[in-house]
Amino acid sequence: MFLAGCVQKQEEENVIKVGLLVDLSGGLATYGNNEKHICEIAEEKINKYFEEKGIPYKVKLYVEDTKADPKVCLDKMQALHAQGINLFLGPMASGEVKNVKNFVNSNKLVIISPSSTAPPEAIGCAKPEDKKYIFRFVPTDNFQGNAIGDVAKELGLKNVVVIYRADAWGDGLKKATVEKLKANGINVIDVIPYDPNIGDWSPIIQKVTNEISGKGNDTGIVFIGYEEVATLLAQIKDDSPLLNYKWIGCDGTANSKKVLEEVKDKAVKVKLYSTMFQSETDEAEKIKEEFKKRGYGEPDQYALNVYDAFWVGAISYAEMLQEAGKYDADLLAKKIKENAIKYSEGQFGVKSVTGYIKLNEWNDRASGNYGIFAVTEDGWKLVGIWDSTTGKISWQ
Repeated sequence: MFLAGCVQKQEEENVIKVGLLVDLSGGLATYGNNEKHICEIAEEKINKYFEEKGIPYKVKLYVEDTKADPKVCLDKMQALHAQGINLFLGPMASGEVKNVKNFVNSNKLVIISPSSTAPPEAIGCAKPEDKKYIFRFVPTDNFQGNAIGDVAKELGLKNVVVIYRADAWGDGLKKATVEKLKANGINVIDVIPYDPNIGDWSPIIQKVTNEISGKGNDTGIVFIGYEEVATLLAQIKDDSPLLNYKWIGCDGTANSKKVLEEVKDKAVKVKLYSTMFQSETDEAEKIKEEFKKRGYGEPDQYALNVYDAFWVGAISYAEMLQEAGKYDADLLAKKIKENAIKYSEGQFGVKSVTGYIKLNEWNDRASGNYGIFAVTEDGWKLVGIWDSTTGKISWQ
């Protein structure tokens, strides 16, 4: 029994526990389930890689459903930390990141979010030191706001109503988007917030209807929110004039399965042009093929982001243990920033699926292009790419 106990303790010491905080049943469930599935694939591949390289560790994934709810997210993080978990993939939403920030910093935990995009100040970070342990493998919404504004301009819109989710993420993206819309000479008729827990959309539907009815086809609706856009569209009557205008969504709506399952006909009418960070390598095709073979469908960009995040986090954690012999948050944070570049360059013998990952002083991805997706009769389709370096859109 004594020997068995020693062996078990040794095995436990060689396990790198990684917490995955994702939305499996809320407003980002399409993306959260994709992230869960792709992380399970990554877990297998990382353990095989460690074994082949003689790295004396194994990774073990612990998955929790946050429902994209900031309070639930903090509760789940605290529960996982109580189990000895110090490295987290996620959370997904910026409101969640904002709510766990103080817990992360006070307990010196390290998180890598694949999809939190609010500018640093919107998640409560006044200086880079505040985000020392918070990494995001996606550009901030200062990029996406520009992309949305340019999509509106390219679509010939002169007037828009903006509907946005009143939380840290929605506030940040709304601000960046409105600034770009105005810079592009587009008249912002109204900016309407909504409660993330909204059930009845009728007051907002009536308000928008009153504001844009009778206006020409140079008028549109910008929706900054999550998959609740499906509920909004479902509550709009089939003969509503709102369905005669172009709609623009964002990364919270792009490739939403809920939209296709619940309101495809209406979404086809308004197109719901939606922007999402877009960066894939040839290696991504192999992972996407494996994802499909397992019956998971098509992985989105954020799933690819978390796949790379898992690899960089796991390699960095193993190096930290080999050098320090124990968990050291400062060393781990330093290694993640260094290894993101090494991993991108193929120095570990593994190829990145999202291209070059360079992090800025805030530990956020430094740049990136955005895909423009629209709902067609055949489902979501990539219809254009917005180039972050030129601000130009290449329509496909």
